[in-house]
Amino acid sequence: MALIDLHTHSTASDGTLSPADLVAEAAREGLAAVALTDHDTLAGLPEARQAGERLGIDVIAGVELSVADGDRSVHLLGLFLPDRPGPLAEALADLREKRHGRNRRILEKLKTLGIAIPYEAVTALAGGTVGRPHIARAMLDAGAATSLKEAFTRYLGIHGRAYVPKDKLALPEAIALLHAEGALTSLAHPYMLGLGGTALIETAKRYRDAGLDAVEALYTEHSQAQTLEYLALARRLGLAVSGGSDFHGAVKPEVKLGRGRGGLRVDIAVLDVLRARRIRPRDQERSACREKGLDRQSNPI
Repeated sequence: MALIDLHTHSTASDGTLSPADLVAEAAREGLAAVALTDHDTLAGLPEARQAGERLGIDVIAGVELSVADGDRSVHLLGLFLPDRPGPLAEALADLREKRHGRNRRILEKLKTLGIAIPYEAVTALAGGTVGRPHIARAMLDAGAATSLKEAFTRYLGIHGRAYVPKDKLALPEAIALLHAEGALTSLAHPYMLGLGGTALIETAKRYRDAGLDAVEALYTEHSQAQTLEYLALARRLGLAVSGGSDFHGAVKPEVKLGRGRGGLRVDIAVLDVLRARRIRPRDQERSACREKGLDRQSNPI
């Protein structure tokens, strides 16, 4: 069967392979398609597309957004982005500027804890969007932590001593923004919600009602029981199924492209279904008009 991977990261965010090298790795792994879904940036997509054309790999243009559902942080995948996104690119540029401010506040907190890391040392480690993984690597280089895990647990994670909350789009706003670009939206790694049973169903139903199209039921960290639960959730709520490894390269060496920790398998049939579910801007406009009674058939004026 032809396999795919719809959740990957490159040096444009916090991965260690360039977009072109990531696509080349997908070719070596025998994947039929790969989605580049860097965090809050589209910078790697042109290079990935060009590599895909050269190597015969179907490259899906995507992005992973960190969004807010009240106090809960949710990761949202956008797939099938156009070549030149408009409002989405503008929103991401604003988020990146806010992220720089957050990074500096984190470094200020670290300095008060006796860990002085110049921002230039952090940006030098990033090929694109700068974030906490780059700060963690700078801490390792400075001898302020012995591992990335320690850097996040003691300092950078949500319970860490230097943690600073991240500016996020609200979930409905992010879904609408992606839909306006003709993208399909998928709830990334649902296990991170920490929910099950009725609570999971009710939360996912709210997301679906806000416009969510799919759920990433097939994912590296999901147990077999969780995978089955999320597949059942998708069926119950009429959501499509997505899947991917969340590949980052050397940052997560145990997670292999297209295979996760070894047991992940995402068939190309998953991609076919997602393509069929994709919302295009014109379709969305027509749907909105029908809801308001403004479509041409009902209101020819």
